[in-house]
Amino acid sequence: MEITHKQIPFSQASHFPKLFIDYIDRNPQLSGFYDSFPNLAGFKETISKRKFKHRKELVEALNNQYQGIENPPNIDILLKENTFTVTTGHQLNIFTGPLYVIYKIVSTINLAKKLKVAFPENNFVPVYWMATEDHDFEEISYFNLFGQKHKWETEQKGGVGRMNPSELLQIIEGLRDKPEVFARAYGENSTLAGAVRQYMHELFGAEGLVCIDGDNRLLKSVFAPIMKKDIVENAAEKIVAETSARLENQGYKTQIHARNINFFYLEENLRERIEKNGEKYVVVNTDLSFSESEILEILEKTPEKISPNVVLRPIYQETILPNLAYLGGPSEVCYWLQLKDIFEHHQVQFPILLPRNLALAINEGTKKRMEKLGIEAEELFQDDVTLKRNFVEKNSENSLSLADEISQIASAFDQIIKKAAEVDPTLKPAMESEKVKNATSLEHLEKRIKKAEEKKFETSLAQLQGLKEKLFPGGGLQERSDNFLNFYLNDSGFISKISQTFDPLDFKFNIVFV
Repeated sequence: MEITHKQIPFSQASHFPKLFIDYIDRNPQLSGFYDSFPNLAGFKETISKRKFKHRKELVEALNNQYQGIENPPNIDILLKENTFTVTTGHQLNIFTGPLYVIYKIVSTINLAKKLKVAFPENNFVPVYWMATEDHDFEEISYFNLFGQKHKWETEQKGGVGRMNPSELLQIIEGLRDKPEVFARAYGENSTLAGAVRQYMHELFGAEGLVCIDGDNRLLKSVFAPIMKKDIVENAAEKIVAETSARLENQGYKTQIHARNINFFYLEENLRERIEKNGEKYVVVNTDLSFSESEILEILEKTPEKISPNVVLRPIYQETILPNLAYLGGPSEVCYWLQLKDIFEHHQVQFPILLPRNLALAINEGTKKRMEKLGIEAEELFQDDVTLKRNFVEKNSENSLSLADEISQIASAFDQIIKKAAEVDPTLKPAMESEKVKNATSLEHLEKRIKKAEEKKFETSLAQLQGLKEKLFPGGGLQERSDNFLNFYLNDSGFISKISQTFDPLDFKFNIVFV
């Protein structure tokens, strides 16, 4: 099946952080903030260095998590020394959330396939890290389908992965098309983590995707020595601040900040930060507090009650997985670049950082609207003013630019100024001022001409604006707003079509006609 596909540079697609653009452009000043660059040579180097000693614990935890899943992935392959993972992660947005969550997973699966071709002597497992411990419910509580926002209302609190998803069946009942994959997942599982694992397996299990839940006693016990070190030494705050300062001194903006204590206390209906207050470790917004010996005892006996924040979660991931690479969006790539020094402090190998594939998906109906207007997809990335101006100029039968005339009159003024200066040099400033006034007047006249011509295109410009809003909801990228069901409900082959076009090692923005 041939899929029409275009690519444009990230710089043309939208505004991405300078740090991200410079990273993928291999700016030499960033070389100290990562180990290997995301290309096949970089992977060859990383494979040769990657050592991992917790395969037994990882496989045991994953086999337990996949109990009850039909046709589970081949988890036991992770016991082999020549098996590695490539990982993406995200919050447990309901109904998968925005399109880019699907794009993350497709990118990761395609990377595993590409690496298997390049290094056939090794095995590569694509992993989705489910952010089950995250407690920012508002960020995961809604999705947009066919222009309508659907929101999960609940009184549940704490880590979202532990929440019961049965309330989401009410949303499904209100949909015109009822997606069975989600009806099964939300109806058959008592936790959101279980539901997400089930529907991700149904959508991607055949491609070998493994979903991992870090909210796990065995996996936390593997990570416990690093948690203990951070709690006792409090080194992360200083190390990350120094790395961030180096980036900022080079003109980049940084996104995350380490704390003195980089952990939350996690129980049912509770995930709150741990802070050091004198000799006590207190759980904010609660009456809970612990001495150092008590909190170290928690780490030893019930490590699942300690949950890392954004600074140490990546280190947790790399501690419990034989991982080679992390795939994330532009913002994620940027904040991972702040973490290399803290990885070195804990003697954990820093993974290769890849931008996941970014895309604009255009269906047949939208494509026909574009053809009717004579507009190319890449033109729609322009700001509204530029888009309208260029559209009118391209379609007008009249010449709307006064550039030639302004240039001719400017030349005439130059001759006049020259003659006047020969007669009386004191006339020159006044004449130059008249030249500027004249040019400004002509520019205003040009704008009036173009505005008058725009009125002839009011209907077409309204259609163009509607098209832009459909593909760039609220002025942002489609993938950050629309849900994949916008396409999947009408075309069950949508994910397959996207998969055919995504190359995880080709760092450009994709435009896919599906």
